[in-house]
Amino acid sequence: MRKVTLGIICEGKNPPDKRVPLTPKKCVEAQTTFPGLTIVVQESPVRSYSDQEYRDLGIQVSPELSQCDVLLGVKEVPVAQLIPDKTYMFFSHTVKKQPANRELLRAILQKSITLIDYEMLTNANGERIVAFGRYAGIVGAYNGLLTYGRKHDLYRLKPAYQCVDMDDMQEEFFKVKKLPPIKIAVTGSGRVAQGALEVLDRMGIRKVSVYDYLYLDFAEPVYAQLRSSDYNARIDGRVWDTPDFHRNPQLYKSTFDKFLPVTDLLIACAYWHPTAPKLFSEEDTRQPGFRINTIADVTCDVNGSIPCTKRSSSIQNPLYDYNPQTGELEEPCSRPGNITMMAVDNLPCELPRNASRDFGRQLLDNVFPHLLSDDADDVIERATIARGGQLTERYQYLSDYVAD
Repeated sequence: MRKVTLGIICEGKNPPDKRVPLTPKKCVEAQTTFPGLTIVVQESPVRSYSDQEYRDLGIQVSPELSQCDVLLGVKEVPVAQLIPDKTYMFFSHTVKKQPANRELLRAILQKSITLIDYEMLTNANGERIVAFGRYAGIVGAYNGLLTYGRKHDLYRLKPAYQCVDMDDMQEEFFKVKKLPPIKIAVTGSGRVAQGALEVLDRMGIRKVSVYDYLYLDFAEPVYAQLRSSDYNARIDGRVWDTPDFHRNPQLYKSTFDKFLPVTDLLIACAYWHPTAPKLFSEEDTRQPGFRINTIADVTCDVNGSIPCTKRSSSIQNPLYDYNPQTGELEEPCSRPGNITMMAVDNLPCELPRNASRDFGRQLLDNVFPHLLSDDADDVIERATIARGGQLTERYQYLSDYVAD
């Protein structure tokens, strides 16, 4: 195991992100598990784990990290804070040529920085090995129930960001017993959806089959998990094929219309590709049979799979109304016929301590063995966007993105 000094940076992006890649206990575990590893934590007034919590466990806390070989953060690092010739690991949000981060990638190349992007860390099957998705689903489902309760004046859940942690949040779950026999649809089958199902199950909301959800009435609130095959079909009528749907989403049409007359609350957790069909249209929302009145768009694709998601919302102001008649946005819960939207785009930030613990576990188990050894399986290499002032071969397609 080679000797490496790893730095945990102070998050510099605004609004401040309170999450950390490694909690104090995970730092101790990492140094014990990997004998050549030393961790230094940069002083921070904003993170959910205080500097003192790190010091209390013997982790070095320092105002700056120039002595470190590898620097770990969560969100994009402000250009002015980048240290030349270092190796950085964070969510850069550059691989889809996001306009907001063009200058960041340019600066990384100019400063000869090696950039490893968490989002691109995958196993041999191409599956992501680190993500905050589970907590996006957990907070998203909680916010969906919070929104429904507020819209219909049934109960008031404490906002997740005001909870100390998930244990504190779970103290609120009993309030949803005031729910009438509504039907809740959860789309997706990945990490995000699994997080959402975790919350609904712990709230005591019963899961039913898709068939029963569509055709039976219940005397209690229920939910169904909808997979892609439940609400999409080949345009040409061919049999469903999941790999084909992922390869050629443009060859499919939405069949979500059968869920519109029976669903009260939609919790959208499914990944959506821009060439894939939208779940429904704005015109659909004006039809008499459209029953959905509350949507938690956990994936938060603006003008994406949910056409009412006209903008993202913030943790402090998570809700807005969509008026089906005008297509305009209005104040939340302001008119009975409106659809109330929850579209927070950084949901895991609402439970930063839990989300950080979960993320650190993934780093220790799935990434550090590759990062701190010879990376024989190319896990780190596949996620390395830039090195020595150049884009790596896998990311040459970004050349026009960073060109002057």
